[in-house]
Amino acid sequence: MTEVFCICRLPSDGLILLLLLLYSPVGLCLMLLRIFIGVHVFLVSCALPDSFIRRFIVRVMCSVLGLHIRQNSPRLRDKSVKLYVCNHVTQFDHNIINLLTSCNTPLLEGPSGFVCWARGFMELGTMAGSRTELAETLHGYCSAPGALPLLLFPEEDTTNGRAGLLKFSSWPFSVADSVQPVAMTVKRPLISVNVPESSWLTELLWTFFVPFTVYQVRWHLPVHRQDGESHQEFANRVQELLATELGVVSTQITKADKAEHIKRKRHTVPHTTQLNLGARPRTMAQGFLGSGPGAENPGVVRMAQQVKEVLPDIPLSVITRDLLQTNCVDATITNLLESSDQYHTDPAEGATSGPARPQISTTPSVAASSPTIKPAAKSFGRLPADRHMSLQERKAALYEYARRTI
Repeated sequence: MTEVFCICRLPSDGLILLLLLLYSPVGLCLMLLRIFIGVHVFLVSCALPDSFIRRFIVRVMCSVLGLHIRQNSPRLRDKSVKLYVCNHVTQFDHNIINLLTSCNTPLLEGPSGFVCWARGFMELGTMAGSRTELAETLHGYCSAPGALPLLLFPEEDTTNGRAGLLKFSSWPFSVADSVQPVAMTVKRPLISVNVPESSWLTELLWTFFVPFTVYQVRWHLPVHRQDGESHQEFANRVQELLATELGVVSTQITKADKAEHIKRKRHTVPHTTQLNLGARPRTMAQGFLGSGPGAENPGVVRMAQQVKEVLPDIPLSVITRDLLQTNCVDATITNLLESSDQYHTDPAEGATSGPARPQISTTPSVAASSPTIKPAAKSFGRLPADRHMSLQERKAALYEYARRTI
């Protein structure tokens, strides 16, 4: 599934990553310059009426922003068709098609109002509650005389455009019986064309950062729904046609499948990072913590390791049990010190381990000569000043008291 979209924006190849680092100062200056030019492009596009002249001027100005648009077989575009369907690669695909021909793309998700209008979307008066209601609304729009063609993305989410297409939804093909497929490929150097869960503003800044981005648009002959063909069968047929045109595979991966995959990837990253930073492996921590709820909570595991640094000889199971009640490192340290009269120190172990780390045994001492840290436990942490000490201050104070006692 990861071949259909890119998880990481930065390249994995070391040489390309080095080139990206060397290019970064130039890219930042270029991005700032293009932001200034982009404001003027936006103002010009708003001032001029929709016409061939406006599209030509804005297209030339967009080339300064690094957006280069190419199209193949523009004569195949049928002016009588009211619905264009295109594969989805970036969040600016509708703007690119709109620079080639006049069309409208309805806003399906995201904020409405000025942001919707500025991004070039068509805002429906009342957002439909379901895809069926949305299809009926758009069908009425296409039936109106003089209405501009609609541009829809049946995948409903972006891919990298290199490996495969997401499964086409059936509702766009219920809007009209004739559609014109549009195949789009996007290429840029150094970084990926998009990453999941990235905002349109972030994607715009990255577009200004890279040297250029090339959009290749290929028009296909219109496709008509056959007699007795369902909307899903019609969608599958157009999907296969576009996949063949792009040289990719036609997958059954849906937008929901992609979202679930990204969610799983996001949850596995913190555990990998924790192991790379040298933390105790999760399986080892579970062996100490047991099979309780704390063993499955990374936050409890982390706090338990902090308490273990201060009280190294108290079992992790005891620490975890107290953390599940307090959910606070300082409170757990105080509770364990106040109740540590059941833990005693063996003199031989204390001598070998050094004065800085007093050893505590979980079994009661039989010998009467064995010193205990019971006075330290009873005195440390009960005073108001001690309760407000930080973790490092508690640790230093405990070691200092243990050194004087032993």
